[in-house]
Amino acid sequence: MTEHVNSYYAASANKHAPYPTLTEQLECDVCVIGAGYTGLSSALHLVEKGYKVVVLEAARVGFGASGRNGGQIVNSYSRDIDTIEANCPPDQARLLGSMLFEGGQIIRERIKRYNIQCDLQEGGVFAAETEKQLHELKSQYARWQKWGNDQLELLDAKGVREVVASDRYVGALLDKSGGHIHPLNLALGEAEAIRMQGGQIFEQSAVTSITPGQPALIKTAKGAVKARFVVVAGNAYLGNLVPELAGKSMPCGTQVIATEVLGEERARSLLPQNYCLEDCNYLLDYYRTSGDHRLLYGGGV
Repeated sequence: MTEHVNSYYAASANKHAPYPTLTEQLECDVCVIGAGYTGLSSALHLVEKGYKVVVLEAARVGFGASGRNGGQIVNSYSRDIDTIEANCPPDQARLLGSMLFEGGQIIRERIKRYNIQCDLQEGGVFAAETEKQLHELKSQYARWQKWGNDQLELLDAKGVREVVASDRYVGALLDKSGGHIHPLNLALGEAEAIRMQGGQIFEQSAVTSITPGQPALIKTAKGAVKARFVVVAGNAYLGNLVPELAGKSMPCGTQVIATEVLGEERARSLLPQNYCLEDCNYLLDYYRTSGDHRLLYGGGV
């Protein structure tokens, strides 16, 4: 059995019962492969609309990056809207622009509707180490305002020192519509919401084959699902299950370390407003404090 990796998030996860392994033949409207954020969000939206949904997870809910990430709610895409506008037809750019700030809103709505206990805190900071980076943040400020984000504030060197106890930064962009969460507890809470709405989740149920058709046939080692539609949400763990997708992803890594408990007073001396922060470097550093007042610090490789 593949369990959650030994991590701070797994050690501090909300109590939850494991979901069963698929050992039968089922039929449904939609079969979702993967119980990370993509699969869980898809399944939850679908069950709320009345669809019969089965979620198949090879390991545990939130096993991959969804349960082990930096926990920061960061708006936009991996490339910002200026790149999208320069490379996409106007209609597509407008569509993507309309969704720039939608993800965080959906997360907050889910947390509120289903009372998910995941240490939600508001506010995120993009911190500049150079004047060039600060200039780019000013451009980002203008772009995001254009697309409807009215919760932004540019900070000078004095202002950034009021949100983080460091003299490393020359300025920053504060996005009050950003924030941070306990990522594994968000995933577990969404899974429980799916169950409450009548959806079925199976863990330790790796998909071995997908046979297209009406219905499609999705097989695991001990069971099978017939479904009208299939949502493939395995991300980095798909392997060669869908050969045409295998060559369209590449591995990347990031590490996060948790300190000992600092206590609330010390934690607030580091980040007084409890915002999360990331710098503007290509291999960026990012950090925040946790619900139990640790410093969680991560970086790219």
